Amino acid sequence: MDLKQTDLKQTDLKADVKSDLKQNYDAIVIGGGHNGLVTAAYLARAGLKPLVLEARSVTGGAATTETPWGPDFKVTALSYVMSLMPPTILNDLRLTQHGYRVIPMGPSFVPFPDGRSLLTETGDPAHEHAQLAAFSKKDAENMPKYEAWLRGIGDVLSPLLMKTPPNVGSTRPGDLLAQLRLAWGMRGLSTRGTADAVRLFTMSVSDLLDEWFESPEVKGMMAINGVIGTWAGPAEPGTAYVMMHHTIGDVGDGKMGSWGYPVGGMGAVSAAIRASAEAFGATVLTDAPVERILVSGGRVTGVALRDGREFRAGTVVAATHPRITFLEQLDRADLPDDFVADIERWRSRSGVVKINVALSELPTFTASPGLTEEQLSGSVELCHSIEYVERAFQDARAGRPAAAPFADSVIPSTLDRTLCPEGTHIMSMFTQWVPHTWADEPHTEELDAYADRVIEGYDQLAPGFKASVLHRQVIGPHQMAEEYGLVGGNIFHGELSPDQLFHLRPAPGFADYTTPVKGLYQCSSATHGGGGVTGIAGYLCGRRVLKDRKWWR
Repeated sequence: MDLKQTDLKQTDLKADVKSDLKQNYDAIVIGGGHNGLVTAAYLARAGLKPLVLEARSVTGGAATTETPWGPDFKVTALSYVMSLMPPTILNDLRLTQHGYRVIPMGPSFVPFPDGRSLLTETGDPAHEHAQLAAFSKKDAENMPKYEAWLRGIGDVLSPLLMKTPPNVGSTRPGDLLAQLRLAWGMRGLSTRGTADAVRLFTMSVSDLLDEWFESPEVKGMMAINGVIGTWAGPAEPGTAYVMMHHTIGDVGDGKMGSWGYPVGGMGAVSAAIRASAEAFGATVLTDAPVERILVSGGRVTGVALRDGREFRAGTVVAATHPRITFLEQLDRADLPDDFVADIERWRSRSGVVKINVALSELPTFTASPGLTEEQLSGSVELCHSIEYVERAFQDARAGRPAAAPFADSVIPSTLDRTLCPEGTHIMSMFTQWVPHTWADEPHTEELDAYADRVIEGYDQLAPGFKASVLHRQVIGPHQMAEEYGLVGGNIFHGELSPDQLFHLRPAPGFADYTTPVKGLYQCSSATHGGGGVTGIAGYLCGRRVLKDRKWWR
């Protein structure tokens, strides 16, 4: 697939300024990340004329394919696997026609320093049982029961991702009706099921796993989904929900919790969405950072760019982090004080470090030296136990980078040979933690030392791994914030904690993708459905905009 994007460049600003000032659009979308592109595609699909303004030279936000070491090696700088994008979006936007293709990942592999290993999610129940029984017979017996229990709750909760949260607490007739509809949609949960769902939203993943399993290694493997991308260790309340959030999706194969690699990297997903939006009639302008959102009389009127150009529209959608949107691009006088306070207290901490490497060969692990490319086509974890994960977080919480970081890693080139030359491989390492305050400064030398420890951790499990590293890219919280607009380095635009979910995301009364400014909407990952490359926030926001425009007409 050709990932080259046809960007509308600012080649002659002086010649274009006057004509640009005269351009009017039905809607303006600030931010060309995947959610912003989804919203633009739906608006264009409905016959509107949307304009997408992206500050960077490429669209896609955190879902981009980059070539930091030259054209031969392609890496997904930040996000790295797909799961939760609903078929509704894939079909409505005809993404497969625009190059979208995802290959399901292979099994999950966890090697341990004592020479043992776990190879799970192979699709063979007998093999799964034998693998787990080597660590605990009880865990082997409980795993199918646990997965069935989780699936039962997920079948009821997963549809909530595609629903606009109601304004809980409001007594307006429309809001009361929305709350009743929500309650009716939850009727599939019994009294016991409702209690289990509440516990999932409030429990730590550590406590939850303790109820089902006993092996520290098995619990460590499973705890990763509860802390990935989150400023919280496995013992923190709310991490059980984060685990559920990463488990309820699929890649179109009907298997809950399945993940996949987009052919061409995650940038291919963004490229397909952009191509869809443009095919429907949207305009995309890159190298166009927005300085201000223009408001008059409590209603949005357009945006002003840093270079002085202005674009006018009665509908503006912000796909940017809420702190950028409401505290930097708007005058606080245009917003209610309590709303400003909600955004100011919005927590967007991280501590994530993304490490991408090019390898001269596939790693050979001491615990399982005969693994094939297919068997290493899933996650390859650096995680020795649940205590190992907790220690890494406690290090960062104390203000120092983890002495022994954990890593959720994948080798997508085992299934997608478009990423690198034959015989070489790309490995993507999503690692945690460094102090969340590192988002304020580059900490370049400390990050290099941290990356050394991650690579050394894999080298201890697969001797020769360190020597096989041809190139490496280390992206810390500061670079995530400055270059990609991820305030605090948080990939979700805000922590997935119980007090920042559903009708509270990102502020009470405004979880329905509206804002206190008339005509201004929001669709960033800080809104409901955000977290992962799902497009759900963009989809629901687009529906809200179209509903309101129809109502006013």
